[in-house]
Amino acid sequence: MTANPKTEQPKTKPKIALYWCASCGGCEEAVVDLGEDLLTILDLVDIVFWPVAMDFKRSDVEKMPDGSITVSLINGAVRTSEQKEMVELLRRKSQAIVAFGACACMGGIPALANLYDKNQLLKTAYLESPSTSNTEKVLPDVKGNKHPPVPHLHEVVRALDQVIDTDYYIPGCPPPPSMVKQAVLTLLKSPPEKGSVLAPDIALCEECPRIETKPDDLVLERFDRVHLKQVDPEKCFLVQGIPCMGIGTRKGCEALCIKGNMPCTGCFGPTNNVFDHGAKLLSAFASMLSQQDEEAVDRALSTIPDPTGSFYRYGLSKSLLRKRVRGGAT
Repeated sequence: MTANPKTEQPKTKPKIALYWCASCGGCEEAVVDLGEDLLTILDLVDIVFWPVAMDFKRSDVEKMPDGSITVSLINGAVRTSEQKEMVELLRRKSQAIVAFGACACMGGIPALANLYDKNQLLKTAYLESPSTSNTEKVLPDVKGNKHPPVPHLHEVVRALDQVIDTDYYIPGCPPPPSMVKQAVLTLLKSPPEKGSVLAPDIALCEECPRIETKPDDLVLERFDRVHLKQVDPEKCFLVQGIPCMGIGTRKGCEALCIKGNMPCTGCFGPTNNVFDHGAKLLSAFASMLSQQDEEAVDRALSTIPDPTGSFYRYGLSKSLLRKRVRGGAT
């Protein structure tokens, strides 16, 4: 018996939402960079919330039934009260939540703000920067001021799963379009185990085009910054004394920085068996030093001028360091 075309209901597509928290917007660009593949995905899904690209409002999401969104891809760390409220709302409305990009997965570069007190950051940005003209010395996020209220700035920058239950992770700064496409198709067809990182669980060195020039035992006396020396485009960065985070960073980025003659900065985060990405990297670099006495080791490590920004560039929110919160403030 064939179905009556007059009574047959049209098949509904899975619904997808995209939202941008504290980040640079590169992850939104990664979606646009899908190019024609974006049309392929749009044939399979309905985008029901993407405020950076379409005229959606928070009220549109509030009206949706709980669990009606199939997958929400959220990029950026969580810093403000508005961002926290939005990700909690999307969690309630979504069947699955994806931390999309390094900032959502690990805190990203915005999390480096955790090195400083919130009031110190506001003072620097709104009162003391050379380009600032603020004669009234107005600071946002201050109770009782005469200006319109703005979202409250939390004391710390947090990764997405430190705020809401998160199902999957797509790392990268930003994730390459090929990975975005494959991840979306995988989530639609055959979702993996909850908690999965949708990228290979192996170090970047394994896909590095320079791997053949890296010796098994590497011994260095100091480290050099990439812009201060002539870099051999065929030779392993570490052999040249240039810090490259590929030794402790997950692959999947297609080694784009390496191919551009720049060392890996670690945006894909650690492999599954690493608890603290920065600590793992620091340990690896310390093991390369030829010096044995403490003073010589200190001199060698001093050639890395910004250890936190080097080893925790993307992962400070998820590190053991994170940030001490005074008085229980959040």
